Amino acid sequence: MNSLIDFLNNDIKPLKSEEKIIDAQELFSEFPYTHFPVTEDSIYIGCITKDDSETLSSNASIGDNRHDFKRFYVRSEMIWLDVLEEFAKNETNILPVLNDQNKYIGYYELEDVIKFFHETPFLKETGNLLIIRKEANNFSMSQIAQIVESNNAKLLGLFISKIDNNFIEFTLKINLGGLNDIIQTFRRYEYEIISEHQEDTYLKNLKDRSDYLDKYLNI
Repeated sequence: MNSLIDFLNNDIKPLKSEEKIIDAQELFSEFPYTHFPVTEDSIYIGCITKDDSETLSSNASIGDNRHDFKRFYVRSEMIWLDVLEEFAKNETNILPVLNDQNKYIGYYELEDVIKFFHETPFLKETGNLLIIRKEANNFSMSQIAQIVESNNAKLLGLFISKIDNNFIEFTLKINLGGLNDIIQTFRRYEYEIISEHQEDTYLKNLKDRSDYLDKYLNI
């Protein structure tokens, strides 16, 4: 699997502060970016937005409007999950990348980072997705992993998929092992199973009892 830094892009040079707004307008008309990096003397000073470029005078200097720039960026050594979070937090489809000397070295495109995510074992490897829920003050990541592994399965990945009042929802990717045994173990530890699974004997028994009761009442 490639490293995220392999997706670093330099196909389009950053806009320069001395360039005109019309240069930004032309760039945004040609490429589907929400923002684009601006440099001054090769130093990154922020991103101009597509929306701002459409409302500014075409003959104005880009640098004269720096007070409206968005100043988000990521570091070249950041892990892909943190990079993905920055995309979401800043509602952008492009992120400037700086090295540890604060030098601008290129940009990431959202599409490339999602492509990288698709290559991770969480999505690429064969397995079962299981969604569980528990009170926020009554769970343990190590306990979740222990429950999976104690049933001879492997945990490919885990993330918090929802926070609702005092409850936290987790999405797990599991391979190997008996899924029904894992589900029943989670229930014994008072986790609620959110996702539905054919292997879940507990739900099957409830359905059988419900069908029997319906049949009995209809006699």
